[in-house]
Amino acid sequence: MTELAGVHLNGLRAVEAAGRLGSLTAAARELGVSLGAVSQQVLKAEAQLGQPVFVRSPKGLQPTAFGQEVLVHLREGFPHLAAAAALGRTEAVNTLTVSVPPVLAAKWLVPRLSHFSERLPDLKLRIDASIELADLDHSDVDLAIRMGPGHWPGVNADHLMDQYIFPVCSPALAKGLKRREDLARVPILQDRSAMFTWDTWLEPEGLSGLVLQEGSVYSDAALCLQAAIAGQGVFLAWPTLADYAIASGQLVAPFPGRHKTGLAYWLVTSPRKRRTAKLRAFEAWLREELAVFAAEDAVRSAADEKSAPG
Repeated sequence: MTELAGVHLNGLRAVEAAGRLGSLTAAARELGVSLGAVSQQVLKAEAQLGQPVFVRSPKGLQPTAFGQEVLVHLREGFPHLAAAAALGRTEAVNTLTVSVPPVLAAKWLVPRLSHFSERLPDLKLRIDASIELADLDHSDVDLAIRMGPGHWPGVNADHLMDQYIFPVCSPALAKGLKRREDLARVPILQDRSAMFTWDTWLEPEGLSGLVLQEGSVYSDAALCLQAAIAGQGVFLAWPTLADYAIASGQLVAPFPGRHKTGLAYWLVTSPRKRRTAKLRAFEAWLREELAVFAAEDAVRSAADEKSAPG
């Protein structure tokens, strides 16, 4: 095979078009550049190849013997390059990159992605698990889901769902919690990344003066949840975090009170980018999934309230 390494791709495109069409003028018209630009690209390619590809004559361009061999390979190769580029474009069109906090991704979103695949089988999701607010203008991230107050500069933040917190613990530990004041007698698991304190739950319950025992400290909520499942103490959780553990019986909510933290989940997008069809499709699915989840959680919360100790 003729060695074509080291030759600029634009030069090879100009050579292929000129050889196929028989003139520099026709090649320039097809490639959308000037006649002078095509001529320079062909000359540069010939210099890089070390031999002339064409013989110039009044009748137009005639390929040399070397040029005929080169053109055979170019005619075979460029359709493959075009197909590869098309694959890349298709992948970009059909893929949505979503930045999600790791805890939300692991405990709530990922277990529901089978629902998404059933609803939108042609759209692929790429999940970027991160606590940092993504650079939506200068990265491949299409949107982000974040927990917070929603006042982030330079982005659009659309409300998804408020955060409610409530104590959770293992069923064995819950047996000793007859009254809310009993929380003072058990270890309280500490989430170092939490954006709220126990006062957020204690004050609405009329227990603002209650002194709690400090239990083990963990770097994120998922670790605290696992510690609670292991019976190490009581943890302040929220529905999207603790839903599966409660439904499976690994954890219980010993007291029914659920209180807002003032934080919420937000759908975060760039105001400088168009809201694409794939983004709108994901948002519609996400809101429907959250609505179903909220309804199921409300039923479970009402059942917990009925069975809670007086």
